[in-house]
Amino acid sequence: MTTSNASLLQRSLASVWHPCTQMKQHEALPLVPVRRGEGVWLEDFDGKRYLDGVSSWWVNLFGHNHPHIKQAIAAQLDQLEHVILAGFTHEPVVRLSEQLSALTGLGHSFYASDGASATEIALKMSFHYWRNHGQPGKTRFLSLQNGYHGETLGSLSVTDVALFKDTYAPLLRESVSLPSPDWRLAEPGESAEQYALRCAERAEAYIAEHHAAIAAVIVEPLVQCAAGMAMYHPIYLQRLRALCDRYRVHLIADEIAVGFGRTGTMFATEQAGIKADFICLSKGITGGYLPLSVVQTTDDVYAAFYDDNVARGFLHSHSYTGNALACSAALATLEIFAQQDVLNSNRRKADYLNRKLAAWQNLPIVHLRNTGMIWAFDAIPGQPGFQQRFYQAALQRGLLLRPVGNTVYFMPPYVISEKEMDWMLEQALAALEESI
Repeated sequence: MTTSNASLLQRSLASVWHPCTQMKQHEALPLVPVRRGEGVWLEDFDGKRYLDGVSSWWVNLFGHNHPHIKQAIAAQLDQLEHVILAGFTHEPVVRLSEQLSALTGLGHSFYASDGASATEIALKMSFHYWRNHGQPGKTRFLSLQNGYHGETLGSLSVTDVALFKDTYAPLLRESVSLPSPDWRLAEPGESAEQYALRCAERAEAYIAEHHAAIAAVIVEPLVQCAAGMAMYHPIYLQRLRALCDRYRVHLIADEIAVGFGRTGTMFATEQAGIKADFICLSKGITGGYLPLSVVQTTDDVYAAFYDDNVARGFLHSHSYTGNALACSAALATLEIFAQQDVLNSNRRKADYLNRKLAAWQNLPIVHLRNTGMIWAFDAIPGQPGFQQRFYQAALQRGLLLRPVGNTVYFMPPYVISEKEMDWMLEQALAALEESI
């Protein structure tokens, strides 16, 4: 059967409920049927290509159809596709756990399939740790204003994005949002560092008063992605780590979107010189090839569950925990980092794109910003409908960018070339001019 754009579109609308979507909008805004991918490009059934400027929702690190990751999955498929991880183990999950521990300095890895599940695991582990330590009153979680940690009920409880949260508020645990160190919120003349320190002082005031009831603080280090790529100074993380140590509160680093080189270092917390009690990883961990998430934690946390009493153990489970194929894709991804000096290559590409973006300073945009391989700017206020207009204008030009509200961001696969970066900026500028 020959598939066309039109036929696949109709079949998808008839059978698939698409994520983060008001499906009625697709009466006017057609889906984009994708036939194949290669490098930074996606191709539909009519042969039209789209540059994947958002890494397919921030997961794809080394481009589509990457031979090394494909080969690793195929080789593992000939050996073992999956086995229950309760009572059993296998080589890929052990090797991956060892390599992640070497990178993060954290002792044990607990596996799931997606970022929201990783958040749930970290929250439950923190709560259960304090219970096992005879402090069952430490049940409260703190997060940042405008933060995003997933959409399952636990992760949504520590998310502060009204569009996702308000409808389900009656189902959620109460949590407290600390002021965001997003430097766009600084007062005129106040530097990003000064504002981050001011936010840290406000965090300290709350934690000092309520620490007996607080289990953990969860943050997205350096960049709050769903908040419109809100970027902040690493000194905030340093101060927060010190506060958590002083008042015996766990620090959970949600590196689901910002880990694996997105912020310029392997993990964003490295730029603050700190180690969290828990680190949540997903998205880029497999290069974008298979679903996988990991929660890593300290030996101290692990030891709190190690007991003859089964009820003191961490009895959380997922059917596909530690899937061998996904772990093999993750190992191949880490091999690419090791063999190709990816982080230094990314720094050169970031320098190149930043030089190009210097010419955009006089455009009708605000807060042009960059951290690592993430760039963002905000359209001038008072542009109703800008998000949809820009998205459609970019698609017409063969560029996949999905603004977050009035924020346009670039988060391309690391394999993007200078020529492709030039083309991406040219098309984005044209789409911007058409949308404002």
